[in-house]
Amino acid sequence: MRRKTHFRTDTKTMLERALSNPEYSLPAPGAAPFQIEVTRGPAVESRHRVACAVVDAAGATVAAWGDVERPVYPRSSLKPLQALPLVESGAADAHAVSERELSLACASHNGEAAHLDTVGAWLDRIGLGVEDLECGPQWPRREDDLHDLVRAGGAPTRADNNCSGKHTGMLTTALHMGVPTAGYTKLDHPVQRAIFAAIGEIADCDLADAPVGIDGCSAPNPGMPLHNLALAFARFAAPDGLPPERAAACRRIAKAMSAEPFMVAGTGRLCTALMESAAGRIVAKTGAEGVFIAALPEQGLGVALKAEDGATRAAQAGLAAVLDRLGMLNDAVQTAIAAYTTPPLTNWDGLEIGEVRISAEPAF
Repeated sequence: MRRKTHFRTDTKTMLERALSNPEYSLPAPGAAPFQIEVTRGPAVESRHRVACAVVDAAGATVAAWGDVERPVYPRSSLKPLQALPLVESGAADAHAVSERELSLACASHNGEAAHLDTVGAWLDRIGLGVEDLECGPQWPRREDDLHDLVRAGGAPTRADNNCSGKHTGMLTTALHMGVPTAGYTKLDHPVQRAIFAAIGEIADCDLADAPVGIDGCSAPNPGMPLHNLALAFARFAAPDGLPPERAAACRRIAKAMSAEPFMVAGTGRLCTALMESAAGRIVAKTGAEGVFIAALPEQGLGVALKAEDGATRAAQAGLAAVLDRLGMLNDAVQTAIAAYTTPPLTNWDGLEIGEVRISAEPAF
């Protein structure tokens, strides 16, 4: 599974300079996490500690802040890896899974019309229905969509769940494997065994004794160190050293997410805005409780971070700071994602009262 990563000289030099630059607002990598602070007027009102690992495909740590060996639950950031058996098993080809659908299999979507229509058409094509999904009903994420549903006298269904694309992918895999679709979210189901095997291999992490939590959508979620999560996405980004079938699956999933970023999240979401503006240079996926990952194909790097208090605003600001330090954010990308990563804070009357920013102080 391992391979030696050779950076181009200019890329390696760029990273070394960026990571060692003492004038950069993000603290240099070290044993302590870095901080995101939230201001109100002239004072800092809140602080968030963020741990982060940047790893190459050979497993070498390029940069780290905080304890990156402590297991965390990746939550939905794991979805691109959970989609590997869908492609590797041949299920995606056998059931004509489109690029749009494959991107949706990696999604934590808003429940917008495009997401629901795609899930519905996919389920119909494989001969299953919304009732076969084992994720619970969930109201749409955006207020406009939620209000439209309420005004129409409707109620949320399992298709509205932000993970319904992932679950449709799991059902498709179960059908192709010739195993029961019922119970596909159980830890001992063949689909989950295939998923855990793929994750353990690409992350170089023995999951046999790993903590396993049940995600919001009822699928099992293994705990792993941030270092291993970053390694998995470094290999996902630069899969040349993986077995051919897995390398092809990684490239296909990454291509789908980059080609159809709206399906990964939707309107007003950092994942979508970042991938739309980065045009294939960054594949990103959020996870609940302050987790974010990024796969960087040009550099052969994986980034995995977690805000220790689970705050999404800290994870978004932290991801942008690390990507910027790695030289990944040009002016166009910075502009596209600023509303999510360095948002001005306003009150109900529209007055700007503070900001979210990288702390200049060392983490406490």
